[in-house]
Parts: sequence; C-alpha cells; structure tokens
Amino acid sequence: MAPLLVSLAISLTHAVDGVPPYSNPLDWRALNLDNYRSILGDNLYVLALWNSVRIAATTSLLCLALGYPMAYAMALEPPHRRHLLLMAIILPFFTSSLIRTFAMINLLKETGLINQALASLGLIDPAHPPSILYTDAAVQIGMVYNYLPFMILPLYANLVKIDWSLAEAARDLGAPPRQAFLRIVLPLSWPGILSGLLLVFIPACGEYVVPTLLGGQNYVMLGTQLANEFFQNRDWPTASAVAILLLAILVAPLLLLQALARRLEAAS
Repeated sequence: MAPLLVSLAISLTHAVDGVPPYSNPLDWRALNLDNYRSILGDNLYVLALWNSVRIAATTSLLCLALGYPMAYAMALEPPHRRHLLLMAIILPFFTSSLIRTFAMINLLKETGLINQALASLGLIDPAHPPSILYTDAAVQIGMVYNYLPFMILPLYANLVKIDWSLAEAARDLGAPPRQAFLRIVLPLSWPGILSGLLLVFIPACGEYVVPTLLGGQNYVMLGTQLANEFFQNRDWPTASAVAILLLAILVAPLLLLQALARRLEAAS
C-alpha cells in the first residue's frame, strides 16, 4: 500500500520547479483535487480513457476467443505432449516484450513481411501496399500477441483439472457433444475464464510499449499519457492523478468479476 499512498498524496499536490517537482504533500492545508478536475475536464484524457478501456476489453475478448480452443486442446492431450505445448506457450516470455513488439513492426510496416507475402500472392498492389502500422488494428494485433499467453495459462490450469468422465457420461446418456460442452465443461471452466480476463484486462488498460511503438506517438492511451506527464512535462501530480484514476477504473471490473466468481462457485 505504501507506493499507492505516496501516489495518492502526490496527486493532491501541485507542480513546482524543483526537486522533487511537486509541493509538500505533508502540508495537508495545500492539498486539493485540482488535478482530478483538470483530467476529467480535458477531452484528451477522456479520449485516452475510452481508448484504454476499449482496447483492453477487445484484447481480453479476442484473447479468450483464441486462447480457449488452444487451452482446451492442450488439456485433452496426453501428459507427455502437454509439457511440450505448454513450453511453446511460455517460450515468448524468454524474450523481452519490447523486442517482440519491435519484431511486430517488421511484420506490419508497408514493406513488411505480411505485405510482401500478400504482394507475392497477387492480393495487393506492391506499388501501393496498405499501411497496417500506426493504426488501431496494429495496436490491437500487438496487444493480442503479447497478452495471449496470460489468457491461455489460467485456462489450461483450470481445464486440465476437470474430470472429463463427466462429459463422457453426458454423451453416454445421449447429450450431443455441443450440449455436453455447454452444460458441463464450460461451467466448470468459468474460474479459468475469469482469471484470464483479469490477467489480460488489468495490464492492458495501462499498456505503454505496444501503443507507442505500433500506434505511433500520437496514439492516445492512459499509459502513454502517464509517461508523457512524468517524463516530458515533469508534471508528477497530474501523472499521479492519472495513475490513481486508472487504479479506480480497474477496481470496478475486478470487484464485479470476483462477485461473479463467488456466485458461480456457490451455484456449482
């Protein structure tokens, strides 16, 4: 809690020319909410908030759509093959996310490998290739690529513990495979789904590297605005207020998903 309380105290001060670049947070008479009023009244921060929540939500849903079939297939494999597949999922973590995102630039730029492949197939005009880099789609692709393992791992950990004889019994009793999945496997996998959504949504809301490199300097998210206030404007009080607001935004879905998880656990 100590860093959080320090950030909260700094967010109630005002910027000054000095070291540190904010007024004394111990002078409680000078503390105020001006930084929060300034942020909430600034259209730039409203846009950054909307972009952050939108990108984080779509990233979470896309990772779920891609990750659930992969985790499901891994859980059905024999144990000796599961380890190999699990290593394939974890392998990207051996490389820095910054390096992986730089590699995405070589794929998405106008002269990148994707456009070269499309041009060789005659699907695009090589003289006028479409620009994927520095677009909303590029940011979304980079976010899904970086956060997909965070969805697969909790799903796999949950699915591998399921008693698959329950689904087999349902099929023996005449339930088609789809109904057996929807009524038995899916409800039992809800804890993994909720964990994966939290592990993706929370860090994606404050992401800085991917939107900066793949979206460009003008792509606005709360993470980029936070860095700009800290390192370019040296306005630590406003940056701290942004961080506290981001935390407040993340607490709401966290509490909601925890309540939903408790209800599902009680129902099961």
